[in-house]
Amino acid sequence: MPRVTAPALSPHSAAALCHDVRSASEHVPARRVTAPAASIEPVMGTFQVLVLLLVLVSGGCREQRQPASSTSASEAPVPVPGRLETPGAQAGEFVLTDQAGEAFDSRSLAGKVWVGSVFFANCPGPCFRENQALADMLREIDSPDLVVVSLTCDPDNDTPEVLRRYADRFDADLTRWKFLTGDMATIKTVATETLRLPAEVGVHSERGVVFDRQGRLRGGYHLLQADRVELLKNLVREVLDEPADAALPEAPASDTPSAPSSIPTGPDR
Repeated sequence: MPRVTAPALSPHSAAALCHDVRSASEHVPARRVTAPAASIEPVMGTFQVLVLLLVLVSGGCREQRQPASSTSASEAPVPVPGRLETPGAQAGEFVLTDQAGEAFDSRSLAGKVWVGSVFFANCPGPCFRENQALADMLREIDSPDLVVVSLTCDPDNDTPEVLRRYADRFDADLTRWKFLTGDMATIKTVATETLRLPAEVGVHSERGVVFDRQGRLRGGYHLLQADRVELLKNLVREVLDEPADAALPEAPASDTPSAPSSIPTGPDR
């Protein structure tokens, strides 16, 4: 029997493939199949290849933290608690690197309404849906004063060139949509302290958060739920219509307006 060498899998690819294999196994009923004698050897060869791949993938899944975003496409997104600590929390300043390899200074967002999010390009599915919702929003709300800022949580793999190719998948207007990378420590600080969203390598929230022209956090909504995306768009329109010196409303928008002000300890997807 010829020796079969399995292709090398990156940790993210292994995790994604493991998820696909497990998902498929949950939906395919077990059947006993009797093969003709003449076909036994090729079938066994294929079986051994599959076993080898499963062993490799299983090892990767044990070592790789399962990304919070890697839910099955057939599962309905679960509503998550609001993460807005203080109404009108001011965005901190930061500098990261955009998809063109140029420095992006958050001070360039002054006077703009902007939406922040976290993702990674090798995400096996949910990140694409998250970013598709943002792409649809930018097409629907065609204002030069609206900017989307998307931070990768996998900077070792998401180089500026990778982010540029990823942006092409959405026909992104790069004057209004910035895909940012940098060192993980800075990304984590921006995500947790400015966007109020969790971020680890390959682990992130699937929410988008809105900042007004004065850089104040105004609300956040889950990007994988159609009704929440509509609420996000409505909030963006409202904030765009406000004068630049508008006073802060009494309470920010959120998926759960009655949620306590402290950061919940449960997962935020």
